Amino acid sequence: MATTHGASPKVPWWRWRSNPLCRRSDVAEAWLLIATAVLALVLSGFAGIAAAGAVGASLDDRREHTRPVPAVLVENARDAAPAPVSESGDGGIWAEVRWTAPDGTRHTGRAEVPADGKKGDEVTVFNDGKGRLVSAPPEGAEAGFQITMAGLTVALVTGGMVLLGGWVARVRLRLRRLDLWEAEWRQVEPAWRKRMTG
Repeated sequence: MATTHGASPKVPWWRWRSNPLCRRSDVAEAWLLIATAVLALVLSGFAGIAAAGAVGASLDDRREHTRPVPAVLVENARDAAPAPVSESGDGGIWAEVRWTAPDGTRHTGRAEVPADGKKGDEVTVFNDGKGRLVSAPPEGAEAGFQITMAGLTVALVTGGMVLLGGWVARVRLRLRRLDLWEAEWRQVEPAWRKRMTG
């Protein structure tokens, strides 16, 4: 069955078969495809695992340096401004609270509290090692979700970058092959034209 000039025949592994029409660039492109696929799988896997581990270690460190502290609501939660973004996703409200730091000093600040909290209610807030208000560290399913999403995101980005690099390399190989074909055709074209006109 005839094929158009420059088209690859639909035969599996044709680039490795003994074929006088198979050029070195064809073999190079075949190996490039395999190398790109393997690198994309391996590097994306390693990068995703490393990213998930880094996020997990960061959350562990955050939990280690964060402690729950009892606090008292200074205002009714309904009178406070709603939280624009809730890290825990529980629809809390940012209200003013008062708490006692580890050194015994009293502080006030705004923390996320239940929406039905009333002035004088005791709530739990979180402090860092210096007694400052911080958000609650993610636990359980929320922590697992963050770790998983970090790993998947980095894995997809890494794999995509490798595939993009392989695609660019294949385009350059094909352009080079076209240049070689054109150069060879310029060499044989006079003989073909002479034969056809003779």
